[in-house]
Amino acid sequence: MSWLFGWGRGSSKPPTDEAETPEGEGGSSDKSFGEKPKDKWSNFDPTGLERAAKSARELDRSRHAKEALDLARMQEQSVQLEHQSKVKEYEAALEQLKGEQIRLQAEEKRKTLTEETKQNQARAQYQDKLARQRYDDQVRQQQALNEENLRKQEESVTKQEAMRKATIEHEMALRHKNELLRVEAESAARAKVERENADLIREQIRLKAAEHRQTVLESIRTAGAVFGEGFHAFVSDWDKLTATVAGFTLLAVGVYSARNATGVIGRYIEARLGKPSLVRETSRITVAEAIKHPVKTTKRLRSRPQDALEGVVLSPSLEERVRDIAIATRNTRQNKGLYRNILMYGPPGTGKTLFAKKLALHSGMDYAIMTGGDVAPMGRDGVTAMHKVFDWASTSQRGLLLFVDEADAFLRKRSTETISEDLRSTLNAFLYRTGEQSNKFMLVLASNQPEQFDWAINDRIDEIVNFALPGLEERERLVLHHSPLMYFSTNDCSDETIGMSGREISKLGVAWQVSTCDLSS
Repeated sequence: MSWLFGWGRGSSKPPTDEAETPEGEGGSSDKSFGEKPKDKWSNFDPTGLERAAKSARELDRSRHAKEALDLARMQEQSVQLEHQSKVKEYEAALEQLKGEQIRLQAEEKRKTLTEETKQNQARAQYQDKLARQRYDDQVRQQQALNEENLRKQEESVTKQEAMRKATIEHEMALRHKNELLRVEAESAARAKVERENADLIREQIRLKAAEHRQTVLESIRTAGAVFGEGFHAFVSDWDKLTATVAGFTLLAVGVYSARNATGVIGRYIEARLGKPSLVRETSRITVAEAIKHPVKTTKRLRSRPQDALEGVVLSPSLEERVRDIAIATRNTRQNKGLYRNILMYGPPGTGKTLFAKKLALHSGMDYAIMTGGDVAPMGRDGVTAMHKVFDWASTSQRGLLLFVDEADAFLRKRSTETISEDLRSTLNAFLYRTGEQSNKFMLVLASNQPEQFDWAINDRIDEIVNFALPGLEERERLVLHHSPLMYFSTNDCSDETIGMSGREISKLGVAWQVSTCDLSS
């Protein structure tokens, strides 16, 4: 449409009043060539205006002139709308810029507040550090002052003690000197008196000796006369001599028989009724216990066999194994067979002693508990005490389960130098009495270190059972058994008891119950 406004199609810009190439300051124009300068209309082409006028006339005569005008008006409105939208975009950009400035100002303010807070905290920490240093300095000064006072007091006490010791030593020296002077004076006086009375003393000694000699001679003569007459009369009478000899013979035989019979009867009574000194606890009823606790004895006689695992919490595999042992032991007692010896090893507090008691009660047997640590202190009496234990066990009518706790204390290897001769003799006595299986007693050993056993002990063991620490499920059952309230009030109780034995969990439950009772009271 540029041709409508007066410049031709070949021109790229509209005509201007000034020349296209004005003169520069250096005079590089057409005048430099000596030509006449042209005016401003010299380059104007009038054909463009003619063409524009012609086009306008044609457009006016055209029937689409109105549509072209409307189209131009619409284009102008579109340009205005575009201009307005650009203005609104510019305003929106200004508003956004203002919001961004507000946000930046808020961010700067927040950073300023944060920095002020950090500075305040740093200042407070520094002041606190200074206060702590001042307090530490005061404490150190006070401690140094206390140490100085203590040192002065110790020096004063040391000086006083030295003065007291010097005074005591001086007094002792004076007392010793006075004592020596007194002894010397007494000795001198006694020597003087003895020298003055020497003749009188010798005469007194001579008279006393003569009188004593006369008395002894008369006593000998009198006793000889009486004994001689009596012996002559006794020898002369044959009946008295025979009766006397027979009486002395019967007396000797009676004394010897009574002594032997008393020993046999005493050993029998001790084996049947008395409890050996090595046995600490037993369910076997003795006469003394029956007299002392009649009600308890009656209940024990009326008691029925119990379940071998009642109150005992073990892992499923271990429960199955020990239940088989309990059933086999009960059948052995009922059939009067030979009992099998068992070794139970594992950490302390895992239920070895408790299961041994339950096994005896389940099988209808008596149990006796002894500790290996009691054997070594007995010395040479250990052999006799060991024989008494097995003699006493062999007299049980129901069968006896002999439980030896801490058996490795005296059943250790005989080849080691740490074992004494007395303990070696006691071990030999134990091996002698357990050389063959018995239908009177069952041997159950418990140990934390079974590798220390003598090789002969391993030959006498028929079955070995490992009592390990309880697992997660067993610990939960133990906690529930010993303290149900603690179980329900503490969800992580089983995790807190990792590595604890059954005895330790039992003590934990008792302690918790005691603390609960104290708080409730």
